[in-house]
Amino acid sequence: MKVTVTQIFLLLLLSLVHSFAEQRSNEEEEVERSQFPSGFLFGAATSSYQIEGAVLEDGKSPNNWDVFCHIPGGIKNGDTGDIADDHYHQFLEDIEIIHSLGVNAYRFSISWSRVLPRGRLGEVNPKGVMFYSKIIDNLLLKGIEPYVTIYHHDHPQELEERFGAWLSPLMQEEFVHFAETCFENFGDRVKYWTTINEPNLLAEMAYLWGRYPPAHCSAPFGNCSSGNSDTEPLFVLHNMLLSHAKAANIYRHKYQLKQGGFIGIIANTLMCEPLRDIELDREAAKRALAFYIAWMLDPLVFGDYPPEMRQYHGNGLPRFTSEETKLLTQSLDFIGINHYTSLYAKDCIHSTCSSDGDRAIQGFVYLTGERDGVPIGERTGMRRFFIVPRGMEKIIEYVKERYNNMPMFVTENGYSPPEKQDEQEEDLVQDAKRIEFHKAYLAALARAIRNGADVRGYFIWSLMDNFEWVYGYNTRFGLYYVDRQTLRRTPKLSARWYANFLTNSGHNHVENAIPGSFKIKDAILTRLKTQKAEM
Repeated sequence: MKVTVTQIFLLLLLSLVHSFAEQRSNEEEEVERSQFPSGFLFGAATSSYQIEGAVLEDGKSPNNWDVFCHIPGGIKNGDTGDIADDHYHQFLEDIEIIHSLGVNAYRFSISWSRVLPRGRLGEVNPKGVMFYSKIIDNLLLKGIEPYVTIYHHDHPQELEERFGAWLSPLMQEEFVHFAETCFENFGDRVKYWTTINEPNLLAEMAYLWGRYPPAHCSAPFGNCSSGNSDTEPLFVLHNMLLSHAKAANIYRHKYQLKQGGFIGIIANTLMCEPLRDIELDREAAKRALAFYIAWMLDPLVFGDYPPEMRQYHGNGLPRFTSEETKLLTQSLDFIGINHYTSLYAKDCIHSTCSSDGDRAIQGFVYLTGERDGVPIGERTGMRRFFIVPRGMEKIIEYVKERYNNMPMFVTENGYSPPEKQDEQEEDLVQDAKRIEFHKAYLAALARAIRNGADVRGYFIWSLMDNFEWVYGYNTRFGLYYVDRQTLRRTPKLSARWYANFLTNSGHNHVENAIPGSFKIKDAILTRLKTQKAEM
């Protein structure tokens, strides 16, 4: 039978339509709590600087973000974290709303400058320790597992001024001292520790693009007063990885056996797909993942940076000693995955690209959210964040395959709607699109688990609208709306959906989350009574 060009075209079109329909079917499939393993942690997440406020209260020192927020032009609308969501004064109310969701875990971070205002040069601030102890105790009384991040982008400004913070190896010992202070004061009740949130993102945003403090960059990535975008991110991440490894080593040898917890780190992840259906872009997509995700995870699993990076950076890429390699490869119990978006990747070795893609620090890859003017997924309130649920399944599969299916937690996943002028509270709380987002991403995650991925938890970013770094307060990821004038918390439609999703099943109790039962209620009540008497 003779096949015409028209028939071939129609067959191709039919194949594309079928593929698209299958993708839509996958991404719109219903998801239920029962599709996840017993003992799975479901939670919500925040970070200290983004919600606490009280920037100079009760002995806290200024941190790097306190200073950066007051530099004109640094933050959208001139917003600051001075008050944020006032969580420092309203944490008990916030724990009540966490409990109302029916979650069995809550992820939050410790403010370095609140606990150790001067780092190693100063004393531990007892009021800072008491604040986090109260949070931990009250969470546990509600049956909610504290999932603690030690460092989430904020450190005492003094460390920046004394030796350049993460640019210096001196920061490693400062971080280890901070981490051990946390283990000593909170480890009897905290079973899940993550040392550093998104070292790869911080290195990129603060030292490549210069958009986070200390705002270091160089052309073509930005116009900063100091910095070298081609080299500084490499040394900053190197120091953060060694800080993690040394802290984990102390935890292993001094605390883990008696405290019975687990320790990991959190990677910022995006999925990359080839921009063009050619081998060059397929290789570029793989290279982009290596230069962004494997850059921070390969050393922690295999003891060195990815071979793809060694190929293009050569001697410019820092090296680990044999002792450091040993520390690195023994430092992880699990990997935290923050995932929001997918992008297209274009090869810049054999193709013409913009100047920022045509650099070794970017793996000679240009990343974009559009192909021929069509976005990879529906747009959100963040310029480079698109709704691409299949990316969740793919990135989990990537980490599973590359790192021998090490246990994983999705430590952040969330949606911010495009900003609209004159939006009112009643519009913002009717967030059906956020519900669609989480249902689609959870369905993708459930597929990855069915395919064998060892994923043990999922945290929505964020519990409530908060200070979204350089984007200020108009970028809203929260399950709860926060009125900027009154700071009143109002549940959005998505909060009610999440509560229904969790409580319609019987698998959301904290006893399932860790081996054995963690029964310390009487001890916590005694501690809280003592704290109250001392106030």
